[in-house]
Amino acid sequence: MASSSSGLPANIRTTPASSTTSSVASTEAAPTLSTSVSERATDDSSKLKTFLSILRQFIGVTDIAAVRFSLPAQLLEPSPNLEYWNYLDRPETFISIGDSEDALGRMLAVLRFWFSKDLKYVKGKPCKPYNSALGEFFRCNWVVVDTLSTLVGQTRKTSILNGNSTANKPVKVSYLTEQTSHHPPVSAFYVDCPEKGITARGYDQLSAKFTGTSIRVTPGNYNLGIFVTLQSRGDEEYQLTHPVAYLGGLLRGSLSVTVMDTCTVTCPKTRIKVILHYLEEGWLGKTQNRVHGVVYNYDPANDNRTRIKDVPETDILARVDGCWHDKVYYTLTGSKEARLLIDLNPLFQVPKIIPPMTEQLPNESRRFWKDVTQAILDKQFAQATKLKQELEERQRERAAARQAQNQEWKPQFFAEVVAPAGKPSLTEEGARALRGLYHDNFHLEESDVVRV
Repeated sequence: MASSSSGLPANIRTTPASSTTSSVASTEAAPTLSTSVSERATDDSSKLKTFLSILRQFIGVTDIAAVRFSLPAQLLEPSPNLEYWNYLDRPETFISIGDSEDALGRMLAVLRFWFSKDLKYVKGKPCKPYNSALGEFFRCNWVVVDTLSTLVGQTRKTSILNGNSTANKPVKVSYLTEQTSHHPPVSAFYVDCPEKGITARGYDQLSAKFTGTSIRVTPGNYNLGIFVTLQSRGDEEYQLTHPVAYLGGLLRGSLSVTVMDTCTVTCPKTRIKVILHYLEEGWLGKTQNRVHGVVYNYDPANDNRTRIKDVPETDILARVDGCWHDKVYYTLTGSKEARLLIDLNPLFQVPKIIPPMTEQLPNESRRFWKDVTQAILDKQFAQATKLKQELEERQRERAAARQAQNQEWKPQFFAEVVAPAGKPSLTEEGARALRGLYHDNFHLEESDVVRV
């Protein structure tokens, strides 16, 4: 549930045109709004009209994410939030971040990853997912061939496990995420590529406000961005912050995501920073989805520049310009040649490798929602709504029981519900689960603490 270069609220996601997906967020003690509609199949147009009529109840609400927002099944997409919400649409860009021997080359590789992680928005449509349960979790792998070249500097594609070259060979990336809080809705995530020595972690949380014509989405208090660490480069850490995004087109009946904000990428060890500025509305209000930015040397101890125009020319290493729906280019200082950073046109989401249902725990996303999902796929919307409401009521009952017993709930895979620095750490069980994923050993012991 994080804002992204095209972020959406935790309870509103996008569905790729070629498939159905979904997402989620839920609260323990939040106000509830009525969302009852007739139980019948709806097309996209009628779904949007119904959804808009419900959203009008949120005008003036400071944060939609703080409201229990439970829709009937016919307005949902049959896929869990935790499965949908990740930043690995193109894992090959992630595993190549540390390949360059040049610090600028590594920062440009981070930007290539940044612009590739949101293909679900570029090539999808907004949708409303399920609401995640406290303690619900999702895990998966991706396997991709290590083919991307470096953008600047010499290339070193080496496994830190055995020293062998990874060039043109399959590399595995493992992913674990858990809903660590209901109110506010927060999930922790951890990405691990042991062979390349790359990890990413953070908290997904959004704040969303309905203005009457659009939904303004900002990162929540605990969402401080994506933290990427390169073990192969002496634990270089990159912090990628999220911009503000807008879900518009509600009145036109054609939903779209726009970004009109500034975000940053910083690496204190290399002392290189990026400022990206998203521009959406052009002349006569035509959406252009443009982004431009600068890559420059900065002082981590005195980091006070937030605007591109405030960066001295003498500090600039490269400039970035393009369309985050299309192609993005970079130009090195001293050169007039615009080089391709990434072309999104031929790219689509890479499929996940998910543990079989027989190896999943009861609180694992696909198993937890499987009956609701099947009912939606069968267009048995009344049954799907009934099953969904039963799951949600069970969560409320268990939350009330914990409160009555003064029992503190703790995550299974992450050490904290939220961490002040925005960087979740794994429990021993979480580390063991990720190791098992990497070795295709999916067996986990069920924990009494998180049984949902």
